Amino acid sequence: MKTALNSAPVPASASASADGSAEGYRARRTLPLRVEAARQLRRRRTLVVGAVLAALPFVLIAAFAIGGDRGGRDGRVSLMDTATASGVNFAATALFVSAGFLLVVPVALFCGDAVASEASWSSLRYLLAAPVPRSRLLLSKLAVALGFSAAAMVLLPLVALAAGTAAYGWGPLRIPTGGALDAGTATWRLAVVVAYVFVGQLVTAALAFWLSTVTDAPLGAVGGAMGLTIVGNVLDAVTALGHWREVLPAHWQYAWADALQPHAEWSGMVKGTAVSVGYALVLSACAFRHFRGKDVVS
Repeated sequence: MKTALNSAPVPASASASADGSAEGYRARRTLPLRVEAARQLRRRRTLVVGAVLAALPFVLIAAFAIGGDRGGRDGRVSLMDTATASGVNFAATALFVSAGFLLVVPVALFCGDAVASEASWSSLRYLLAAPVPRSRLLLSKLAVALGFSAAAMVLLPLVALAAGTAAYGWGPLRIPTGGALDAGTATWRLAVVVAYVFVGQLVTAALAFWLSTVTDAPLGAVGGAMGLTIVGNVLDAVTALGHWREVLPAHWQYAWADALQPHAEWSGMVKGTAVSVGYALVLSACAFRHFRGKDVVS
């Protein structure tokens, strides 16, 4: 006696979707931001950068305590000379001394290490085989890197404001050129300044991210971005370039000082924002274009 066999074909939808991908696969669900952020947060370099930025205000307080008199040069008073006038003054001073170079380091580190570190660990091809679409991988990496960069920008002035208030008291912002801003007004203007400093660093972030897609060496991407940023600062110091310096992002990096005046001037910050965002968009587009056609073997 023959036994009937159930040989009914399995519907194609049970194993694969119409476009050939696995059932249930959604590209937008691959490499979630929370997973990438948790990975980056646990890394030693993230903890070291956070510790250094948090410790800097206390180092400055100790330096002011040891240094004694801070009389201005030739009778002129600078922001450094008013650092101990109040907690707000101290936060503005901490931002002033770190915006030119120190805050460049975490931005270049987080963005330059984003893709190149995966390549150096030979895990990049496994991420793409997961499969994580290339554009999705870059967006996740860039978003997390910018998020950590923004956190670094906020951490320093926030700790400086708290430590400065504890050391020098809560009071108005004393302006070196004369006059003062009440503490409330000065605080929200400092928030605007921090946002502008972050926007100004978008050029370094995009440059480091582009280099991270070009090289498999994280230090090469980080060092290259920092080196080119320094070159921009050097070129801005060459006064013989005249108006050509206005196309350099470095030319506008201290335009935020106009916001800490009795009558704030925003034109310099608007121009600086336009220049920085323009460069950042071009460099980010270069990163995506290069990585989409890159032969990933590591």
